[in-house]
Formats: sequence, C-alpha cells, structure tokens
Amino acid sequence: MDEIINPDRLVSVPFNKTRCGVDFYINTAINKDIGLVLTENKRFKTDFFSFYFFRKANGYLLLNFRKIELRDGMVLLLSPHQQQEWHVDETALDYTFLIFREDFMRTFIADKFFVFRLLYCYQTDTPPYINATHDEMKEYMRLLGKIKYELMNPVSDTYNIIVSLLYYLLLIINRTYAAAYCLPAEIAKNNFAFRFKDLLEQNIRTHQRVQEYADMLHVSRITLNNSVKAQFGVSATHLIKQRLLEELKNELLFSNRTVSEMADDFNFSDPSHLMRFFKQQTGKTFTQYMTDYNKGIYE
Repeated sequence: MDEIINPDRLVSVPFNKTRCGVDFYINTAINKDIGLVLTENKRFKTDFFSFYFFRKANGYLLLNFRKIELRDGMVLLLSPHQQQEWHVDETALDYTFLIFREDFMRTFIADKFFVFRLLYCYQTDTPPYINATHDEMKEYMRLLGKIKYELMNPVSDTYNIIVSLLYYLLLIINRTYAAAYCLPAEIAKNNFAFRFKDLLEQNIRTHQRVQEYADMLHVSRITLNNSVKAQFGVSATHLIKQRLLEELKNELLFSNRTVSEMADDFNFSDPSHLMRFFKQQTGKTFTQYMTDYNKGIYE
C-alpha cells in the first residue's frame, strides 16, 4: 500500500501483481508473510475480493457502516469497493488470506454473472462471513495450499488449474453459506436474477423501481420478481431498498454532501422524500443515525 498524507482519508488500494509477487490477479498466503497491512491505512477499500480464514482473531472490523466482531474459525468474505476500517491487534492475528480480482476468471469462465451467483458476494441482508468447522477449514486450507503451489511453481497449465481450484473453493463456500443463512440454493432456470443484481450495482443511484430494471432486462415485472424470489429468497423491491439504503448510509457517513445534494444524486424529487425513505427504513433521522454512529453504535 502506498504512503498516505492524511491518515483519515479513504484510500483506494488496487491489486498490485508486482508487490504481491505473482503473475496473476490472485494471491494467497498467511498473514506472517505480508506484515501489518490491515491497519497500515485507517480506512481503505480495494478493487478485489478479500477472503480471510482466521485461526486466531481479535477485535472488530467496520465494514462500511457495520461492525463485525472477529472470532477464531471465522471465514470473512469481503467484496470489492467496501470500506474497511480494522480495529485489531495484528500481531496477535493468525490467518490465511485469499485475494483475487473478478476479471482473473473471465478468460476461463464465460459466465459474466458468476460472482452474483455466489450468495455472499455484494450481499446486504446477511453477514459477510461463515463460521467454519475444523473439517471445513482443513479443506479450505488444502485448496489454498494447492493454489499457492501453482503460483510459486508456474507452468503452462497453471492458470487453468488455479481457476479450477478457485471455482471449486468459491462454490463449496457458497453451499456452506446458503445452509448457514437458510438461503435458496436452487439451480437457476434463467439469468434474470443475476443480471438484475449486476444492473443494481451499476444503477442504484438513478433507478429505484422494479419496473425500470424489468424494462432493462426486457421482461415483465412479474417475471423478474419471480426469478429474484426463487434465487435470493426476497423480492426485487426488497433488494432495491436494501441496496439503496446501503449506498445512502455510506454517502451520509463518509461524504460531505448535503441532504439536498444527496437527493439530487439519488434521483429523489425532493429532500423530504429522501429523509422520509431513510426514516422508514432505519427508524432514525439522518442526524440521529450520524450521532449514534459517532457514539460507536453500529449496525
């Protein structure tokens, strides 16, 4: 990570193959190999997925506006562009990490919506972690060890083998995640739900109605809702509101935008409509929410 001047500002950390010492946009190692990187910057976000397999943990992580207490045996599953603020004693941590960029798999896996099929990616309703059993952690470490071996001993088919190992690892974690949070794990009959999640990430600031997304996908509102319900267990309207609320909270806490500017940014016709939506979803006004956050009351 690059040196910063203002330790309070949000730092964007890109995947750096040279610094990671690898030829691909993926790496895995134990924390002892990389030093104290989690607290090097007070607040940062990345352009890659970051998974942490904790053998020994302490403290907590502020992920966007949520507080996550870290525990032994936890597998933490972080998506790109999430704001991270680690409150830990790094010298007492013991973990293996896996980091990779989404485009690392694109050459091998033609499904461009693959990450949206993973229930823990870009999730707003359920926590971004699972608690692994001894046997589950042992299997994760076995697969990560194979990935590390290929990275350290690259040959002509190394890329294909690493992607295959990563693909399998992501799917077995997804199966465990679905069971842990009682989420649907059906085989999708179509891609509408996953395409909807993709569009949601791109357009949440300007489009907040189910019909708008149905029009983008050239399907009926009913078809879209049925697809989303079957795949994620909630309605399309629910996903839109939760994703919008997530974006609003981050903007409120970590930008200098006024309520009027936020209303314009998020396509609300009037600031009062924005404040009413926020109060309906959180039970708090903007001021109450910010006051609670500054007092250490996190959600």
